[in-house]
Amino acid sequence: MALKAGVVSGEDYNQLVNACKEGGYALAAVNCVGTDSVNAVMEAAANNKSDVIIQFSNGGAQFYAGQGMEDSFQAKVLGAVSAAQHVHLLAEHYGICVVLHTDHANRKLVPWVDALIDHSEAHYKATGRPLYTSHMLDLSEEDIDDNLSECARVLSRMAKIDMSLEIELGITGGEEDGVGHEIDADADNSHLYTQPEDVLKAYELLSPIGHFSVAASFGNVHGVYKPGNVQLRPEILRNSQALVSESHDTKQNPLNLVFHGGSGSEKSKIAEALTYGVFKMNIDTDTQFAFSEAAGKYMDDNAKAFKYQIDPDDGTPYKKQYDPRKLLRAGEQGFIARLDEAFSDLGCVGKSLAG
Repeated sequence: MALKAGVVSGEDYNQLVNACKEGGYALAAVNCVGTDSVNAVMEAAANNKSDVIIQFSNGGAQFYAGQGMEDSFQAKVLGAVSAAQHVHLLAEHYGICVVLHTDHANRKLVPWVDALIDHSEAHYKATGRPLYTSHMLDLSEEDIDDNLSECARVLSRMAKIDMSLEIELGITGGEEDGVGHEIDADADNSHLYTQPEDVLKAYELLSPIGHFSVAASFGNVHGVYKPGNVQLRPEILRNSQALVSESHDTKQNPLNLVFHGGSGSEKSKIAEALTYGVFKMNIDTDTQFAFSEAAGKYMDDNAKAFKYQIDPDDGTPYKKQYDPRKLLRAGEQGFIARLDEAFSDLGCVGKSLAG
């Protein structure tokens, strides 16, 4: 069944997730910081005939509102609201389905998530759908019971307005906008691997409340590291799925799983993870570099234009070269090229449900 192009939520989101799992592919979840990256994601998705997840970290949302806004909390809230409104307005015109999501929110950022749910409740009352499709709570630093009880509280609010919750069990190494943990190649990194028993506990508590997904850690790390520092073990995902399925006599891969720290990951490990019910893979570090690399090349190729308005030797005007749109578009094109690769790796090219 085809879905209406634009931002999806509720049953449409469920259908999108199920299509990914049944089809053995995943959607790219791309962190964005402004209209340039948001538009690049939608353009890349349209080019690849793929649906996509656009997400914002708290810092990305704050940047969207403007670094000059004095109240940083207000900027994080209003930036996320403004970004969502931008996507709601344009996504359907790109002809693809878009999932709107916020990324890692630890304990100190729970008020940010609650404030955004306030906005989704108002949007739902006015339009019959929430502003965001889903939010993430990353309470992996907390005791498992504290983590899950807070997740249950938040999901109880969200379920009433057709929203989904992403939770984190186990710790994803590295850092994402101030949330995360550094890795030590010489240390015991058992905390980087989710315990299937914790996943089962989450399933039993949250599944009666509403729709949720699990960012289960299987050695994945934010950012890119020297080869050998990160040991991915996708079989942990398989074991978690198997425990839930056996305990509750469900169909295969009952959990909706998320792959964090996707940048720089081995392609074979990505492919294996997809077979275990992963429907979403985050990408941020690689797209940041792709944008900057392409923008840097443009500046190198037009070096004089970034020093002089008019060439001091022959009087050539450089307005067309230093026009900010040229530099930003070069960055967008690099961003898009990296997403083309990601869509191919995830097997989602040509799989859009928009019709």
